[in-house]
Amino acid sequence: MQWTELIVFSALFLLVTVMGFLAARWQKGDTLDHLDEWGLGGRKFGSWITWFLVGGDLYTAYTFVAVPALMFGAGATGFFALPYTVILYPLVFLPLVRMWSVSRVHGYVTPADFVKGRYGSHWLALIIAITGIVATMPYIALQLVGLEAVLRSMGLNGSGILGHLPLFIAFLILALYTYQSGLRAPALIAFVKDILIYLVILVAIIYLPAKFGGWGEIFNDAQAKFDATPSKTDGVLLTGTNQLQYATLALGSALALFLYPHSLTGILASRGRNVIKRNMVALPAYSLLLGLLALLGFVAISAGTKPIVNQATGRPDTNTIVPELFGANFPSWFAGIAFAAIGIGALVPAAIMSIAAANLWTRNVYKEYVKKNATPAEEAKQAKLASLVVKFGAVAFIVFIDPQFSIDLQLMGGVMILQTLPAVAIALYTRWFHVYALVAGWIAGMGYGMWLLYNIGNPAIGKAHFAGSALPLGKISIFGWHPFGESTTQIYVGILALFVNLLVAVIVTLIAKKAKWFNGTDQTDPSDYHVDEDNPRVKPIAAH
Repeated sequence: MQWTELIVFSALFLLVTVMGFLAARWQKGDTLDHLDEWGLGGRKFGSWITWFLVGGDLYTAYTFVAVPALMFGAGATGFFALPYTVILYPLVFLPLVRMWSVSRVHGYVTPADFVKGRYGSHWLALIIAITGIVATMPYIALQLVGLEAVLRSMGLNGSGILGHLPLFIAFLILALYTYQSGLRAPALIAFVKDILIYLVILVAIIYLPAKFGGWGEIFNDAQAKFDATPSKTDGVLLTGTNQLQYATLALGSALALFLYPHSLTGILASRGRNVIKRNMVALPAYSLLLGLLALLGFVAISAGTKPIVNQATGRPDTNTIVPELFGANFPSWFAGIAFAAIGIGALVPAAIMSIAAANLWTRNVYKEYVKKNATPAEEAKQAKLASLVVKFGAVAFIVFIDPQFSIDLQLMGGVMILQTLPAVAIALYTRWFHVYALVAGWIAGMGYGMWLLYNIGNPAIGKAHFAGSALPLGKISIFGWHPFGESTTQIYVGILALFVNLLVAVIVTLIAKKAKWFNGTDQTDPSDYHVDEDNPRVKPIAAH
């Protein structure tokens, strides 16, 4: 048991717990018994709050432990997270401000709300909602993977249900203050989380390289490690087989990120279009931090850091690399701060994700199919209860199922959420696609993507299926024809699935236009996509 680290960790955890409960009174609206207030913070967050909130949501605890762990194990491939977050913001700059405007005019809370308004189809909206919920659930579970990595490094986490008791307590506290304060809780706590993360990473990136002989020596040690492995895909540089995978994974991840409902929650909670524009300019500062953080994977190689062995599986848990690196090379009090930064970094996105999933359930399932005349207070109550179910469902994932399964599901989640791009992102600009085509494209892309993922195995870890998201081009088959021969060059499955989705959607749309099928009713107006908060067409929350 690392007592100093545990005391510092507990003190900071207590601080954010108090802040979480007090957040209900921060920027207080008329009532929290309204989904706009509880689930979107009153839609009035300014530039600084939005920057911390969205940054705290996108750059999660799992990111902080998994990216360096991937660099530690596979080398340059793990650096895909940097270009993906660099190209992300130019791609989403204009679509997000359009989404904010049309959502503010019509009171949309979720992307499925927008889809229903755009196409007048509650079935298409249901598909988008279910996809968002299913893709988000394993994402929440992965935050627990990051939190458990810290708990293991402090000697707190063992095997069995009792071994998970600290995790239960942490998420019970999270569930209680999120239930009371809604989105305001993670928005306020994000200030503490991000300040701690910036402090820890900047100190680490200056102190650790100096301790281990500089960056030149660190890269030499990393290359020596990768040269000694039988793998042909690791190393400090990309190889011919994984360059396409690197590029398509970065592009696919960038296209997918703001399709996740929790990413849009932070955007819809902002006060206006100018707030979003300023944030799209400022958020890349987190990407710089992520790049520095990723390099800690190479630092861990130079430091000789060893991952903790998971008692349940008997395999080394590489997600403990960063906590172990800090625990071995910094004073106990500073390691405690680092552990708290990662631990709190799990709570902020987990809260936002559970709220986003609860909003989808409430608006697009409960109100649409269970109780159509639900009052705003009933909606808010249903969302609060749903957020509790989502959180404890994520805990059950970790406790009763191998955490590796959550990671596999997250790989599937990225492919899944990409299939909503035509109905959500493209629909912000055009209704050219027919509603039937969007459903057919979703079915085709989802089916093809899941089939490809199922057929990806990895004998090294004893998995025959769902062992990754990169597919050799030589395994692509079109009715028995292999267009790429026996090529071992790899590509991200999500991009292939999206291509099939769009191809099917185009074909069905052309057929639908030829046959003059009815294409639903658009409840939005072209001018809806350009209004700002000072426009008289923007309704007060009570009118939604």
